[in-house]
Formats: sequence, structure tokens, C-alpha cells
Amino acid sequence: MRYAETGFNLEVDLSRGNIERVETDPEDTELYLGGLGTNAKLIWDRVPPEVEAFDPENLLIFGAGMLCGTPATGCNRTIVTTVSPQTKLMAFSMMGGFWAPELKYAGYDKVVLRGKSPELVYLWINNDTVELRDASHLAGKGATETGEIIRQELNEPKAQVAAIGLAGENRVYFASIEQGRSSASRGGIGAVMGDKGLKAIAVRGTKDLNVADPLKFMELSQEVLEYIQFRNDNPIPGVMPILAGLGSPQEMKVHDEKWHTENFMWGNSRLRRKGFWSDEVEREWTETMDSMRTRLISCYNCPMTCGATISPPGRPTYMMKCFSKLTYTMAAMSDLEFGLGIAQAATEYGVDGFSAPQVMAFALELLEEGILTDEDFPGMPEDNEGRFFWLLDAIVKREGIGDILANGTYWAAQEIGGGAEEFAHNNIKKHEQLPLKLSMLNPIYFLMYATGEKINITQIEGQFPQAPFPKREQREEFVKDWLQVPDDRFKQYFLDWEPRGEYSIPYYPTVEMCCDIVDWQEKMHYIDDALGMCAGLSSFPLKPPYHIHNYPQFIEAGAGFDMDEEKLTQAVKRYRTLVRANNTRRGMRRRDEKPPENHWKKRFPELEKELLDTYYQFKGWNEDGIPTKETLQELELDYIYEDFVARGILSDGEDTPSQAATADQQ
Repeated sequence: MRYAETGFNLEVDLSRGNIERVETDPEDTELYLGGLGTNAKLIWDRVPPEVEAFDPENLLIFGAGMLCGTPATGCNRTIVTTVSPQTKLMAFSMMGGFWAPELKYAGYDKVVLRGKSPELVYLWINNDTVELRDASHLAGKGATETGEIIRQELNEPKAQVAAIGLAGENRVYFASIEQGRSSASRGGIGAVMGDKGLKAIAVRGTKDLNVADPLKFMELSQEVLEYIQFRNDNPIPGVMPILAGLGSPQEMKVHDEKWHTENFMWGNSRLRRKGFWSDEVEREWTETMDSMRTRLISCYNCPMTCGATISPPGRPTYMMKCFSKLTYTMAAMSDLEFGLGIAQAATEYGVDGFSAPQVMAFALELLEEGILTDEDFPGMPEDNEGRFFWLLDAIVKREGIGDILANGTYWAAQEIGGGAEEFAHNNIKKHEQLPLKLSMLNPIYFLMYATGEKINITQIEGQFPQAPFPKREQREEFVKDWLQVPDDRFKQYFLDWEPRGEYSIPYYPTVEMCCDIVDWQEKMHYIDDALGMCAGLSSFPLKPPYHIHNYPQFIEAGAGFDMDEEKLTQAVKRYRTLVRANNTRRGMRRRDEKPPENHWKKRFPELEKELLDTYYQFKGWNEDGIPTKETLQELELDYIYEDFVARGILSDGEDTPSQAATADQQ
């Protein structure tokens, strides 16, 4: 008997309409931990680098995390994996809600889609009954609207539906997949779903899911609930509100937006509005939020109420997630009422709430600079808010200039030319990032930005504080109950970190310490993405209930195989290296590993080089960011080394890249 996982994937060939229930190898779960780990293995095995995002051979994988559907609080993430049309790399985006547990209860760990349907369809999974259904009547419908129509059509009000909107159907490069209380947004995975002719996946499951040691698992889960209550009653003092408690993050509960609005850049990440936040603005924004926020809600098996239902005047109620609360508002330099209203339209269309606002602001900057002209925007309203709504429609429908903008700022700038490239300044690996511009280089964040495969800083940062506390007494108090650290040396790193002087950024933490900190934070995210755990209860907040010391116990009691901290660390390193290998094989090299040039005003090129050199060594990669032969063999990834040699990425018997590896392959 398989524990925690069902042991079966659902394989769907959309070209032929063929559906198969396929048994999986439990050894893969032990090696790669499930979730994103086994998704990455499927991509490696079946999607060679010659396959592009919109090729039929590209896979679109909906993977439930290994512990999804168990009593583990907050474990509800679906990990959607494919090749991104925007970055040309392996994309993986997480969504919460109820979809992943429902898939487990239907008897499947993953839905693996290949091919392209000749007509628009949706997939209906009802325990052992699985079928492709005509979705022609859903063409052009909104993502959440589609879910409601399908539930009514099936007469299954409890069915969980993941759907795309018009953006996905039209292959907008930053199209999302929406699922009631969450979305998978980054990397353009909604565009791949639309390209495959798949409008939605509806699932209803009523089967049991087994864990290896139910009593132990329930004891562990109860400890987590008790710790969550303790943290709710004792928020961490001295840090920004979204970090003081637990959650993913608790942005929908927060009214104080001084830090976000004044430290983030407005427009297309150019203008910093110091002094913007005032008593009057705070009062207006609080009134707007309180009047439109219907209620706070949670994902499956979670008490955190991180999301909120929003009811803008004259628009349907919708679910808002995390930082989308501010992205449209900041891009348009408008107010919160506008931001909450346009986010409803964007959610129905199905676009990434980070990228879409930046693309629209980018277009208007090009208009202001004369790189684009009024002729490129026929019929666009003159008022600021109206222009953003007009641009959203044009992009999603791929009409006129919107057809170019729908490919994101990086690719749009290449096509527009005339200096447009200078305005596409907020990209990492061809993907839009957070609209954040700061002063002094932060070495920790430099490494996270530069080397992260997720290409989303909110899914990289985490358990180490973002900045030093002003006084040592505060730091001493913080570390007293900091049980989550993998080793006490991290406590000392933080104790010695000062706001200024020789023990401040960029001189401290030292290069070696920065590598250690980033590796720890990344490790926790990769554990979450394999198990299906919400980052808001593990890898993202300070002092979370899930950590490196209790995770092995959850895996052992849940999945039923031996696990300790050392073995878990090795498994995470193995599958994280596999993710890197997938992107290495797609041409990613050191030249791509850099944050936007103007992300920090004050940069230190020599330090940045040293940081990358040291971190690559720390990870077991060569100077070009390619995993070495020694590393691959240590992690039982010999098949990757053999492939790298065959492709000329590494030379036989050496850890140095071959001439082919250093050529520009993108």
C-alpha cells in the first residue's frame, strides 16, 4: 500500500483524446520527494530542450504535493509545471485552495497533459470516471465564471475547477490558471494550457487517503496547530506587519501600507514616492479595504485566512490573493479602489498580477517618451484609470499594440525597438519581477534573485530576517526561541548583524554566511514545493510551525519511509539540482544570473562576482553555474551527467563546461 500518495498519475493525450491511469514508482518519491520534485523528473525524462512551450510534446503537469490531503495543516498546494513561453525555461507555479486535496481524494497524485486538442475541451475527473468534454460554450468566458458554469453543468457544487480565462486562450505569455481561492500565475503556464486547447480541469474525489502512522501524524499536526495559535497570540515585534505573523502573507488583513507604497517604485518601477503615505491616504485606503473586503477566507485545512473575497462596486465578488492588492494600484499611481476593481477584471481574464500591471505601465512610458505614438493606441481613453482598463482588454484580446505587449516587456521591447529595451528594465531571465527598487546592494537578496529557478523573490525569501534589528538586546530576545534554525551558527549570524558599520550590509553577513543563509531559505521552499505545503506556514515567515526539524517526522509518519534531517537535505539538494539541470539543458548560464541593473542604486561588481563564485562552489556547480560531475554522481544523478556530456554541456571526465556550453544558446 502507498501512504500519503495514491501511487497513480492520470495521463491525458489531448491530441488523441486518450486517458490512462498510470502507476508510479515509489522510489521516485523517496529520491525526489513528490510534488515539484517528481514533476521535474517527468520534465527531464519526457521534454527535451528542443521542445518549446507551444509544441505538442511539451507537458503541462498538475502535481499535488506529497502530503496534500493528509491532516497536515496548510498542506494544499498544486504545483503546475511546464516549459514557459516567456523565459523558455522550466516554469513551476503553486496554487492553494482545494484542488490538490480533491485530486488526491479522486485517486491521483498528478494530471500529466500532452498534445493539443483540436477543439476546446475541459477535463472532468470524478473518482474513477474521467472524460474530456466539449468546452466550446466556455470559449471567452472568465476563469472563475467558467468554474461556476462547470459546477452547475455537472450538478457537482463541490467540484474543484482550475480554469483559464481569455488570456490563456489567446496565449498571453503571462496568463494564469485560476482556481477559486488561489491561482498559478508565474511563467505563463495559463498560455500553455490554452495552447493545448484545455479550458479547465474539474475534479471531485471521495476516496480515502492513507498515512503510515496515523497516531503519530495526528500528534505532529496537533503540535503545529498549537504553535500557530501561540504565534497568532504573540506576533514578532519590530518587523513589518506581513512578517509579524504567519500566513502567505497576511496582506489582506494589513492596513498599514507605508513600507510597500514608499519603498516599492510606482509606474513601471521607476518613480519612488517618498512621503506618499499620509494620515489621509491611510484613512482612505482603510475605508476602501473595509468596504470592499467581504470576508477573510482560508485554503483547505488551514486556519490562517490569508485571502479575502472582494466586492468592488458594480463588479462581481472575487477572491484576491496576496500582493495583487497593490500591484495595479502602484503601476497606475492610482488609489486602492481602482486597484481592487481592475484586479477583478484581470482575475477573470486570467493574468499574472505581478506582470500584467508592469506591462501596462511599460506601454504608457513608451508613449510618454515618444517611442510609441497615439497611433499605436487608437481609441484609448485619456484618463489614467481608463487607459489601464483599455490596455488590459487590448493585451488579453491581443488586439493592436496589445498583441505585442501580450508577450511581456522583454519580448515586446525587442519587437518595438527604438530604445524600448531601456524601459524593460525590471526583468529577470526575461520575466517581469516585483516593482522594487532599493538603495544599497543586499548580498543575500542578490543571490536569491540571481540564482533562483522560481524567478519570483516572494517564493525565495523566508526564515532569516530581512534586515538587522536596531539593538543587540532585540536580537538576543529574537534568537531565544528560534528553534527553526538548522544550526546555531545562524543565530550568531543574526546576533552580529548591525544596521551600520563594519558588521552591516554589504560587508556583513560575509560572502560565506550569505551563501549559507540563502541555501537554508531555498531548501525550505523546495521542501514545501515537494510536500505541497503553503509557504506561509513554513518557508516564508519568521519562526514558522514547519521547519527542518519536524519535517522528517511528518514525511516518515505520512509516507512511511525512513527520513531524517540529513536524508531530507540530500533529497532536496538532489531535486533542486535536477531543476537546475533542466534549465541548464535549456541554455541557462551564468550570464543569465543577475538581477535588474537598476534594482539597487549602489552596486558592487567585485562583490557580486565573489558572491556568485562562492555560491556556485557551495552548491557544487562550476563557474558557469552548471552542476559538476562530482555533484551529479554524489546525488545519484549520473543520467544527467551523461546527458550533459552527450550534448557538449560538460566535457567527458571534467567539471569544466565545454565550448558548446559557453555559447549563447538563447
